[in-house]
Amino acid sequence: MSERPAKRDTQSATASALPRGLLRQFTQPRCAPFVSIVLGVLLAQTFGRPQLGGWSIVILAAWISLLWADTQTLPKDRAKRGALLGFSLGLGWFTGGLWWLYISMAVYGGMAPPIAGGALLLFCAYLALYPTLAAALAAALAPAAGREPWKLARAIGAALALAGGWTLAEWLRGTLFTGFPWLALGYAQVGNPLSGYAPVIGQYGVNFAAALAAALLALLSQVSLRGALVSLGLLVALFLGGLQLQQVRWTHAVGPTLKVALLQGDVAQSEKFKPETLGPTLQLYGDWLSSLKANLIVTPETAVPVLPEDLDPGYLRQIERALREHHTAALLGIPLTRGADQYTNSVLGLGGAAPYRYDKSHLVPFGEFVPYGFHWFVKLMDMPLGSFARGGLDQPPFVVRGVKVAPNICYEDLFGAQMAQRFRNPAHAPNVFANLTNLGWFGNTIIIPQHLEIARMRSLEFQIPGIRATNTGATAIINAHGQVAAELPPYTVGVLTGSVQGHAGLTPFARLASRYGDWPEVLLAAFALLLGWALTRLQRGGTHHHSARV
Repeated sequence: MSERPAKRDTQSATASALPRGLLRQFTQPRCAPFVSIVLGVLLAQTFGRPQLGGWSIVILAAWISLLWADTQTLPKDRAKRGALLGFSLGLGWFTGGLWWLYISMAVYGGMAPPIAGGALLLFCAYLALYPTLAAALAAALAPAAGREPWKLARAIGAALALAGGWTLAEWLRGTLFTGFPWLALGYAQVGNPLSGYAPVIGQYGVNFAAALAAALLALLSQVSLRGALVSLGLLVALFLGGLQLQQVRWTHAVGPTLKVALLQGDVAQSEKFKPETLGPTLQLYGDWLSSLKANLIVTPETAVPVLPEDLDPGYLRQIERALREHHTAALLGIPLTRGADQYTNSVLGLGGAAPYRYDKSHLVPFGEFVPYGFHWFVKLMDMPLGSFARGGLDQPPFVVRGVKVAPNICYEDLFGAQMAQRFRNPAHAPNVFANLTNLGWFGNTIIIPQHLEIARMRSLEFQIPGIRATNTGATAIINAHGQVAAELPPYTVGVLTGSVQGHAGLTPFARLASRYGDWPEVLLAAFALLLGWALTRLQRGGTHHHSARV
């Protein structure tokens, strides 16, 4: 079979120019891992900055182009290079976005700086294993780069395989060893059209859509002009679909509008547990709870940092009496006990029709429980109240004037499928989420807007509003469309007052996740991976012997 040079030149110029020209230097074996690290660091900067969220797709597309610019013909050789690029991307991504963990260990945990720095790097290296797996798989399934553009079916297959593998790896990262899905790609999309998929397929579905968008963008460096037009068409359709879904309302307003007061004490973490500073902290929150007039007052996590039995016997009784006089209810963050020697990180509901208690269910490793075999590591730090018991996933809400308010503590709102368990019982289905958090362990860092971004995703998934009371920020009110309606400046002492309208109803994500957890999204990603694998096998081996027509 003879080639037709004239035909190939006109069709393949788009595909061959970029990988063989501009990317040639960056794809060299010695250079590519360092480029990948830089791209990972840049990717990290798009989290917590919704105005930059769309750039996460562009940056990931640049990395995918680097991943696919591999001329090795054996899949196992491409997989090895892909694993290296995936690990280097992950190392830059997680160290660039999670560096604030160092502050909790070295500054507030009392760990020696070299050990804290080493622990941070080891943790980020562990997290980097997940993009390593995804990249190795995607590289092995993709065709080898060459002078000929990829056939359209195989190109789309490579994009689907990458998006499916990426999403499965992210799900594993958010599940294994209690999970840590912080900086998941979907969270960076809360400010762009892809967030429209959240109430239908959840954060991992948005994750898949964003990875697929990046892969379709990266295909422009591998396909012919006709293939590029198809890829761009699919990319536009993906975003238009998200825009259309943003207009769909799955929930509706219910009950009276609640006037809320969200407290931000800005109590220094280094002072919080000192006996000499306990008095001023108790007085600050006690005065607020006793004097503010609202339907609901919410304090941060462990605003009262000691057990009730260690308080003045009249402290909580006086607050309860004042709340009832003002016809006000409150959610108070406080540690409690369960049984003889079990502590719980809890929320007390005060001023309600009946006693209320919520115990945190998803505990923080090392901060609230010690993973098996790591007691030696915890001994290197000085952290109080480091061992807690777990609450259930389907605890009832706190009812305020007929509105069901579901509290969650700290990074529990990082796990959408677990929060969906609140919707299993229709009688307990929340109308408002209330997050009580203390991020003082991590200083005045990017973690504050990162966590706010996560809370916005939960409101998008369930289309119900969220209120956040935090020690240092971000204390905020989020409406049912995931938009920040009001926010206090971080690291200030103040009270955020505003109105919240509860919503009722089930989004498709809430309905499915409350019954099946993350499995619908996992099956979507697995189907995409299998379909991509099947498409990449079409016409294998013919790329270098046929014309470039697609």
